Amino acid sequence: MEHNLLIIEDDKKLNEGICLALKAPDRCFFKCGTLKEARRLLAENRISLILLDVNLPDGNGVDFVRELRERDRTPVILITVNNMEVDIVTGLEAGANDYITKPFSLMVLRARVEVQLRGLEPVKQSCLTIDRFTFDFEKMEFFREGQPVELSKTEQKLLKLLCENRGATVKRSYLIDQVWQGDTEYVDEHALTVAVKRLRDKLETDSANPKYIKTVYGIGYTWAVKP
Repeated sequence: MEHNLLIIEDDKKLNEGICLALKAPDRCFFKCGTLKEARRLLAENRISLILLDVNLPDGNGVDFVRELRERDRTPVILITVNNMEVDIVTGLEAGANDYITKPFSLMVLRARVEVQLRGLEPVKQSCLTIDRFTFDFEKMEFFREGQPVELSKTEQKLLKLLCENRGATVKRSYLIDQVWQGDTEYVDEHALTVAVKRLRDKLETDSANPKYIKTVYGIGYTWAVKP
């Protein structure tokens, strides 16, 4: 599952350092130094986790958490120099999910971020029933309208990633990294295109006009959730 992290920190070096420390193939970062810019980024992007400095040029981070909690449950980790017990309690009571004080260890920050992101991961089921399909990834048995479908190991990995993230767009680079783990040096994007086509040929009624495995042009693929 891919995650977009929003770093709201007016110290540009620290902001950049946090991004470098948390860098991972399945993460994208949005950086800003004001609450005004943070509001714009939140309105335009789907954010998984917010790292928020308490003292910002145009406002207080704790007040921003209260504002955010009126409409949004996105996890927030507060970052501040205030280490008094009352400051920590105030931040948590405002709706923050965690609180870390400056100066802090980047290793500790990474661990706390991982905790919050794990809470967002969908429950992975070995057996899924979706419309006319039944996929049992543990037994490696796949059915379309009750009829067995033979899938290669690559196709199984690709299908599992798409199903676990159904309704969301999964980037091509992430799919390549996860499907061909350790072999990405020898794999180009054409291999992914071929794997998607073969999977569509086996699962879709009309692979040229797929209803389930859809292309999000310029980005990746999604298993479409039907209304």
